[in-house]
Amino acid sequence: MSEDLWPPRALDAPEAAAGRAPAPGSVTVIIPTFNEAANVGELLSRLRTSLPAAAPCEVLFVDDSTDDTPAVIEKAAADCPFPVAVLHRQVAEGGLGGAVVEGVKRAGSEWIVVMDADLQHPPHLVPELVGESTRTGADLVVASRYIAGGSRAGLAGSYRVAVSRGATWLAKGLFPRALRGISDPMSGFFAMRRSAVSADALKPLGYKILLELAVRCRPAKTAEVPFVFQDRFAGESKSGAREGIRFLAHLAALRSASPLARMIGFGLIGLSGFAPNLLALWLLTHAGVQYLAAEVLANQAGVLWNFLLIETLLFRDRRRHRHWADRIGRFALLANADLLLRIPLIALFVARLGLGVLPATALALVTTFVLRFAATEALVYLPRGPRAATSRRS
Repeated sequence: MSEDLWPPRALDAPEAAAGRAPAPGSVTVIIPTFNEAANVGELLSRLRTSLPAAAPCEVLFVDDSTDDTPAVIEKAAADCPFPVAVLHRQVAEGGLGGAVVEGVKRAGSEWIVVMDADLQHPPHLVPELVGESTRTGADLVVASRYIAGGSRAGLAGSYRVAVSRGATWLAKGLFPRALRGISDPMSGFFAMRRSAVSADALKPLGYKILLELAVRCRPAKTAEVPFVFQDRFAGESKSGAREGIRFLAHLAALRSASPLARMIGFGLIGLSGFAPNLLALWLLTHAGVQYLAAEVLANQAGVLWNFLLIETLLFRDRRRHRHWADRIGRFALLANADLLLRIPLIALFVARLGLGVLPATALALVTTFVLRFAATEALVYLPRGPRAATSRRS
């Protein structure tokens, strides 16, 4: 991934930062940006009056913009008493969440504060977020709209309010342990100890980086401070239907992180494949296709449906190890081999175990399902080995 850091020496490289203890009380404010030229000048102006002069602070913009946002930051940074750097990414891998992870890798401070550039997150709360940790010993401090003193006033319209609330309930329902004590897991405004987060463990998809961090890194202690979600200073929100779909895919990826959860998801997706299979069979037979040929073709419709859902929901972060044509070919081969294996297994269970046809069929379905899940993980989605991975990157 090509990227440019300005100024070149404003922040330590990750390797250098990892080699020494951070300065006590040091803070890196990470601000992901995408076409926020109209906001960053005012944001830096407010940060100048908010960040304590005595504490070692720095601001890092991780920028995916296609406008002149980096140039505007450079001009506005001239009046700042603290270091300001811009990491401009040529490829916006991982979206806003990926930008935050890149910033975390660069930061060598004791504390990291993540906030948006549109001034919906009030800059004067940055010292309070860090100070709350000193008072409580928390590793993660979240600015929450949903505790006493907080408000979601800046959410425009009842639709966005409903979507935000629904997303919060869904996330907390899926991850009750990881999100215990966090009333606003959708918040993008928080502070965390650098020692409590491993950037390599984070695999963000979209903009809900706090959810990713809380579920994958499991900070030992969390705290919250209230904040009033402000109106956007300038420009328009980047949220939309596409981000909503990415959020749902992100939830599925987090929930299916364990092998057991992936197996359950694999089975549920397999069951859902009956719908396109039967629909294709109906269409083909009504079009005059001979029923045996229609059965074979319709099964491929179910295989394709299952492949697309499994790619999106279960193995999204493992797709780069093989070309998509290689993955779908292997997946289809395994899915169709399942049919060929099931018949001799049923015969074996009937002849050797003395089972009836129905119990033997059920046992064969379970056996082939477990074998197909294990084979799919091993033959389609696991890396091909260090030598192959190195060759693919070069």
